[in-house]
Amino acid sequence: MFNPRRSFVLFSVLLLTAFLPAAYAQQRKEAAAYDIVIQGGRIVDGTGNPWYVGDVAIANDRIVAVGKIPGGLSKRVIDAKGMVVSPGFIDMLGQSETALLIDNRSISKLAQGITTEITGEGGSIAPQNALTIPAAQPGLDPYHLKIDWKTLDDYWLRLDKKGTPINIGTYVGAAQVREAVLGDVNRAPTTDELEKMKALVEQAMQQGALGISTALIYPPGHYAKTEELIELAKVAARYGGIYASHMRSEGQNEVAAVREALRIGQEANIPVEIFHLKVSGKSRAGKMIDIVRMIQQARDSGQDVTADMYPYLAGATALASSLPPWVADGGYDKLLERLHDPAVRQRIKAEMSATGERTWENLYLDAGGAPGVMVASVVNPDLKQFTGKTVAEIAAQQKKDPLDALMDFVLADKGLSGALYFIASEEDLQTGLRQPWTSIGLDAGELSLDGPLFEPHTHPRAFGSMPRFLGHYVRDLQLLPLEQAIRKITSLPAQREHLTGRGLIKEGFFADITVFDPVSIIDKATYTQPAQLAEGVQCVIVNGQIAFEKGKATGAMGGRALKGQGVK
Repeated sequence: MFNPRRSFVLFSVLLLTAFLPAAYAQQRKEAAAYDIVIQGGRIVDGTGNPWYVGDVAIANDRIVAVGKIPGGLSKRVIDAKGMVVSPGFIDMLGQSETALLIDNRSISKLAQGITTEITGEGGSIAPQNALTIPAAQPGLDPYHLKIDWKTLDDYWLRLDKKGTPINIGTYVGAAQVREAVLGDVNRAPTTDELEKMKALVEQAMQQGALGISTALIYPPGHYAKTEELIELAKVAARYGGIYASHMRSEGQNEVAAVREALRIGQEANIPVEIFHLKVSGKSRAGKMIDIVRMIQQARDSGQDVTADMYPYLAGATALASSLPPWVADGGYDKLLERLHDPAVRQRIKAEMSATGERTWENLYLDAGGAPGVMVASVVNPDLKQFTGKTVAEIAAQQKKDPLDALMDFVLADKGLSGALYFIASEEDLQTGLRQPWTSIGLDAGELSLDGPLFEPHTHPRAFGSMPRFLGHYVRDLQLLPLEQAIRKITSLPAQREHLTGRGLIKEGFFADITVFDPVSIIDKATYTQPAQLAEGVQCVIVNGQIAFEKGKATGAMGGRALKGQGVK
């Protein structure tokens, strides 16, 4: 007999039963102890210790547990079986400070497993004033970015408003403070001017700079004497900073340049970091062993000195940097004006072709001349056709003397062209990478595969450095064990820069984590086709947020400003 009441109860029970699993699952998710659990990976924790299989749990921005962790306690589970789970990689010298304000997708960094970048090489994002802005603004105008900050604090606020997917820390540049007080002139500062420079360094250190940096082959940094740099470094030392230097020479005068860096460290009582250590010049191949010996001897005597490198044979900088430094005395407007003078051009040609002793870094000659210098990036759209071509190829196409073609190109692009210089040897590169005190720095800013900053002929290090190091040199050539390689790109740089709570897979540390396939990780970028993402990185987490997964950036802006010990 039909019973309406009984039928209604039965229907209600069936309806409730149908919705229970979904409701229960949602309740479990909301009550989960962890946001993310990375399960079953080979944990390489950054210390250099052997890997072990385990799980890593993340809540908010921290690693909260490491060991055997039930996935049911987490909102999200990442299966890492067969993968390596390591601390996020730290780029010890990037160039992303302005790029992050233009196009902050950072796919070139994230695809390599990079979660943190240290930047500021001689020049820095701050301080800015009426002397520094006119020199820097023309390079930013094509991207519609105006320098509307003056101090490092101002920049941090600007960056926070824009957002960043990676962490970033910066030095204050000695060249930057010099230009802010003296402008682009080749003379020593007066006593009063030096005090103003020191005050700017102090201000930057109090606002989070990690130390003071130099780039001594470039004007106006080239104009600074050692004593001037010692005085500025003393200020940074008081705030726990380090002295980081693109030395005065990586070529013919490299031994003297290393001695200068060590002297600055000794007299200012400050740790020393040598930027992108290399031996420049085809005639100097095999000399890295001597440079390494100098640095090791300094360390053995008790001096705190380390270095970073990128795993490529070509360097990259401005095409105009191949000119003698005196050509830029007074700034880029004066440089361009001088290149119009036939007599000045003859002098430049003579100096760039001379093979004897010299007091400046002749990148053109170190690269073997015009065939070893490749145009990588331009600002003038009419010159895009020449990117990826050597100066020798451009000269042949234009039926010009190679040095005339180079100077004409600098003029046509108003000094803004970037170039690759093929200057190093494989033997020297591997000698440097083996040292326990070297880390990895790209010396390149963040890029995407399209958009305003995209350059099809940039240096491949921008897209491939970390995977090239781990895939080519560590896995394929077995230059050193994986655990030691990971230490060099995680805990070593974190320790160097005093990045508290970063660089290790450890409970309580910030959740900067890279998950990668040790079998397939490799760079795909080449000198002829550099704009190619690396392969093998499966997932990148920055401060607990998934920033990169399955070959794509997620758009998460979990990165933060990483500030030095002097912050007030």
